Amino acid sequence: MTAPLTDDAVGKTVVDVEGKELGIVAKVENGNAYVDPDPSLTEQVLASVGWEGEDDEDYVVTEDMLRRVDNEVVLRGEL
Repeated sequence: MTAPLTDDAVGKTVVDVEGKELGIVAKVENGNAYVDPDPSLTEQVLASVGWEGEDDEDYVVTEDMLRRVDNEVVLRGEL
């Protein structure tokens, strides 16, 4: 089991098990990460300084989908 998702994950890159970039964490709420699959440069900068936000294109990543969270958020291969 991985550590729970916290606000510290905001701005981190989300990758699949093979290292393919899937987006960035735009917001964390109730243990779920809202991932922006195509962030603009402005959205990346705002997320990196902790300004959270979500939009209609974001998808939800739950803790049971995680392989690990360190300098990036890595999803499990067997989702």
